[in-house]
This record gives sequence, C-alpha cells and structure tokens, in this order.
Amino acid sequence: MNKESQKLDVSGLNALVWKEGDLFVAKAVEVEIVSQGRTKNQALKNLEEALDLYFEDEEPSSKKVKPFRELELHQISGKFNYA
Repeated sequence: MNKESQKLDVSGLNALVWKEGDLFVAKAVEVEIVSQGRTKNQALKNLEEALDLYFEDEEPSSKKVKPFRELELHQISGKFNYA
C-alpha cells in the first residue's frame, strides 16, 4: 500500500478563523493545531498543511478523528482574573 492510500481521513474537520493584527489565525477545533496567513484562505490552506504534517505518521486505524457537528460560538460575559 502506498503512503497516499494510508492517509488518515480527516475531511470535514472544523476551523475557527479570526484576525490578530495583520494576520488571520485558523485553528482546528477537533485537534489543537493552529496556523496563520495574510488572508483567511491562506490561513486555512496553511492549517490544512499543518494537519497533513501532524497526521503524517498516524496509522489510519490507530486514531479516528470525527468532526464535531452543530457547533455554536458563544461569548462568555464576566470578569476573569488571570494569574
């Protein structure tokens, strides 16, 4: 079996994208992988490349990553103390 056919299927993962200064940040929700770019599309493309590298050596049957469904983003109001 070639390396391409052994890849872990992570299609359909979700990403949050926001702007920090002059760059866009893209974060995979299901795994803790983050990337950035000058545009939203570039940040998402860079995130896809980072996910490819992250899962590069994973055995397809060893770990299943399932996309979250029905995600909602909520703001938390209140004051928080930082240590």
